[in-house]
Amino acid sequence: MPESNEEAKIIPYCKTPVSVERVVLYLLCGVCVLCLLLAVLITCLVCRCDKDHSPSCTFLKAAVAADSGKCSEIGRDILRKGGSAVDAAIAALLCTSIINPQSAGIGGGVIFTVMDSSGNKTPSLLFAQETVPRKVNSDLFKSCRKTTEWNRGWIGVPGEIRGYEAAHRLYGKLPWADLFQPTIKLAREGFPIPYYQGQHIPRINNTSIRELYLDKNGNLLKTGDTVKFEKLADTLETIANEGPDVFYNGTIAKNLISDIQDAGGKLTLEDLASYQANVTDAWNISLGEYKLYFPPPPSGGAILSLILNIMKGYKMNSEPKTTDEKILFYHRYIEALKFANGLKKYIRDPNFSSDKMAKNLIEDSFADSKRSLISSDKTHDPQYYGDTSHMDSIGTTHVSVLAEDGSAVSVTSSINDEQMVATPDTDCFLLLSCNSRSFLYFSGERPPSNMAPSVLKSPSKTLVIGGSGSEMIPPAVALMNHLWFGKSLKEAIITPVVFVDCQSEIKLESKLEKDVVDGLEAKGHKIAKFYNTVNAVEKAGSCISAWSDERKKGKAAGY
Repeated sequence: MPESNEEAKIIPYCKTPVSVERVVLYLLCGVCVLCLLLAVLITCLVCRCDKDHSPSCTFLKAAVAADSGKCSEIGRDILRKGGSAVDAAIAALLCTSIINPQSAGIGGGVIFTVMDSSGNKTPSLLFAQETVPRKVNSDLFKSCRKTTEWNRGWIGVPGEIRGYEAAHRLYGKLPWADLFQPTIKLAREGFPIPYYQGQHIPRINNTSIRELYLDKNGNLLKTGDTVKFEKLADTLETIANEGPDVFYNGTIAKNLISDIQDAGGKLTLEDLASYQANVTDAWNISLGEYKLYFPPPPSGGAILSLILNIMKGYKMNSEPKTTDEKILFYHRYIEALKFANGLKKYIRDPNFSSDKMAKNLIEDSFADSKRSLISSDKTHDPQYYGDTSHMDSIGTTHVSVLAEDGSAVSVTSSINDEQMVATPDTDCFLLLSCNSRSFLYFSGERPPSNMAPSVLKSPSKTLVIGGSGSEMIPPAVALMNHLWFGKSLKEAIITPVVFVDCQSEIKLESKLEKDVVDGLEAKGHKIAKFYNTVNAVEKAGSCISAWSDERKKGKAAGY
């Protein structure tokens, strides 16, 4: 006889009566188990890294690594809207022009290394560096001091916007104006001064730039204060709406030249109107399973390749562990840098000088000959390495982009940080150049640069890398640590930096162990301390790793 309470409600066709509550409980438990399994599966897919990839896999589709988190996010958002890798790179560089204006801007120059989505074609190189103007007093070339006075140097003809134009014409997907809007908004509405820009403000000497950082009481702004670049916002908006020509032969060009000439500069409307960006193929060398693609002269790509070719001859497949091993590794690396400095005189614009010697620099046999001159137990006098009379400079930024379709962009831009001037009508930062080399530049020539935006390709991986710091050849140590010593991008990039200046003085980041520093000094190296930054994105299988150097408080973004 059935019970009168709720337990009398049973499910038909069951051999043993089961209450409705119990069935519901079983169903809920089953749903919970399925949800848990689904969550685990999703987590595994998101965090999945191929067996040949580091655990730092952070994205699955695309990523951007710029000097700041905000600029990386702007580039990422452009990719999400259907933009190309070039679109994202341009948007991130425009952002950098206000987040780190001491590092990049529309008054500077830029080099793009672009790999298409197939990865089978030789990457294209787009040169849009500054050029020497027509009217330059040759006396300015005889000696060069860092200066912020316009009549003590020559204003380089800015190539940045022509570079963006050419890259967008060849590879862009979104409308030109869309790439400018995020930065225009930031510049007009204002934003908190980030740490790295804040550190730069107190040492600004140029009056035209210093005025941009004064509050209503005439006090210098500092990190965390809100800064606006309203005239620059107007300039960018005009370029966005009217196109690049307005910068080179329109209203902006006229205002720019008027400001420059009023201050004693020699740049002319003819200089701007005649500027053209150049497109060519990348050079390359083999690094194990990889091909390293890099820009030819007048960039620093050949110098970077020489350093790597010298070091790969030592056949180091594991990271040096003991103090003695580290001392020997860094000693050899420093010697390679010294030989590289001695050969920089051959890195010139091929339109004005033969690149025959520069091509020799990328040959294995040439690297072998230089390696044979490296002594394991000592260094040598500066003249042993060749002519090292080159100008040390800073003020660069780098952006690495890897898009969903597999295309990649490695792009480096320069404004020459300590030799900038700003025009009052446009807030446009311009590159004030000079040089201390033993030869003169020609009108229209692109001066030598240490910028080396690179793309590495293997059968299963793509690595997009480059850096700022100019003469420091930033990617070299990071590449060795990542490719040869198996470190993740983060570990490789935060490795202490070593470089050699034009006086053969060794500059080491302070994180290097004291025992190693002491050992290098014992071999005769004169050591100071400095640093640089590297930004990189890598795809291995279905996983993407991205890292922006924390030395500039950078942060990558992706999805």
